[in-house]
Amino acid sequence: MRLTTKGRFAVTAMIDVAMHGEHGPVTLSAVSERQKISLSYLEQLFAKLRRHGLVESVRGPGGGYNLARGAETVSVADVILAVDEPIDATQCGGLENCLNDHRCMTHELWSGLNAHIFSYLRSVTLAELVSQQESRAKGEPVVVRDHRPPSSRSTEPVTA
Repeated sequence: MRLTTKGRFAVTAMIDVAMHGEHGPVTLSAVSERQKISLSYLEQLFAKLRRHGLVESVRGPGGGYNLARGAETVSVADVILAVDEPIDATQCGGLENCLNDHRCMTHELWSGLNAHIFSYLRSVTLAELVSQQESRAKGEPVVVRDHRPPSSRSTEPVTA
């Protein structure tokens, strides 16, 4: 499985809007400049994000984009799925026709990996990612929440 630039850029841009949106709408030109992402590409991504109810657009002078919901309620999976990024490690795209129109021997392995990846991305919120960026900007250690199932967690905090 490979996450393309579409998913990466969409998540990056949403973090940017979450970080800079407390004082009003964030322009895509500002996001483009800060994150070095093409403005036309951002426009395409934000059209999809708006259609999926993740951002709201504000027209006119001082316009731009705001998060449509609180950053603590928007997961990375929400963002990736909104821009049509597949989260799929199977060769067949989940159709179970990998090998001469039949399920291949490793289909369950890759399907299981898909479930773990999706679960992880669903558990990470924009608020967490914003908090990590703010800690990094202050020179503080970045604490990463342990997203593993309780049975496989260690008791030590994870830092990045």
